Amino acid sequence: MNPLRAYLVDDEPLALKRLARLLEQTGRVQIVGSSADPAQAIEDLRAQSCDVLFTDIEMPDLSGFEMLSRLQPQPFVVFTTAYSQFALQAFEVHSVDYLLKPIDEKQLDRALAKLDRVRGGMEPKPQLEKLLLELASALPARRDFPARLPSRLGDRIEFVELARVTHFYANEKLTYAATPKKDYVIDATIAELEQSLDPAKFVRIHRSTLVNIEFVREIYSWFSDRMMVRMNDGKDTELTVARDRVKTLKERLGL
Repeated sequence: MNPLRAYLVDDEPLALKRLARLLEQTGRVQIVGSSADPAQAIEDLRAQSCDVLFTDIEMPDLSGFEMLSRLQPQPFVVFTTAYSQFALQAFEVHSVDYLLKPIDEKQLDRALAKLDRVRGGMEPKPQLEKLLLELASALPARRDFPARLPSRLGDRIEFVELARVTHFYANEKLTYAATPKKDYVIDATIAELEQSLDPAKFVRIHRSTLVNIEFVREIYSWFSDRMMVRMNDGKDTELTVARDRVKTLKERLGL
C-alpha cells in the first residue's frame, strides 16, 4: 500500500512541528503540506488532494469542523483534540479517529492502522455528517483567554499585557508576572493562573513557576538529572524544571 499523503492543520506551530516529526518517523506517511491557518489550508487542499487530513478542532476564526465542511470532496480525517471522554465517544461510534493531545507514538500508530483498514475496505468510511451533528451538543463552547491581567499597587491598578510576560513565579506568598522591563505583583496563585491562561502559550514547569513558551530560548540538563530553562528576556533568566514537568515541557516545545 502506498504511503498516506497527509496534510496537517494546527494553529500552534509547535504542535504542527511535533506531529510532522512523529508522522515522518513512522515511514508510512508523506506530508504534502501543513498550515497554522485553516483558511489557508482550505486554499491549499482545493489546489491539491490528500489522503488524510490531520486537524486540530478549536482554532481562531475557523474551527476544524467548519474547515472540513468547506472541503469537497472530504478526505479521511484524524482530529487532534483535548476534549472530554463524552466527545471522544462520538468519534469512536462514527469511525472517525482522533489523537488526544499531547500526541504520542502509540496513539499515532493506532490511528494509522485504522486508516489503513478503512482504505483497504476492512472498515466503513467515516460518517462525518453524523459525527458533526453529535459533536455540536457534546463539545464545550469555545473558551476565551485573557489578553492582560491587573496588577494592583496601593490604589493604582496597572494592566499587564500577557504577550509581554516571560513567566510567572511565586516568592514569599506573592505571585509575580515577569517582563523584560519589570516584575508585577498579580493577585492569583500559580495554580489559578495555570487554569485560567491559554495552555497553548503558558506551561507550568514547577510548583512555583509558569513560563510563556514563546520566550523559552533553550533548555539544558543540570546536576542530579535536573533540567533548566533559559529565557529570552534580555536577562538570560534561568528557571528550574521539576522532574515531573520535563515531559510536558518538551511536548509543548515540540521535542
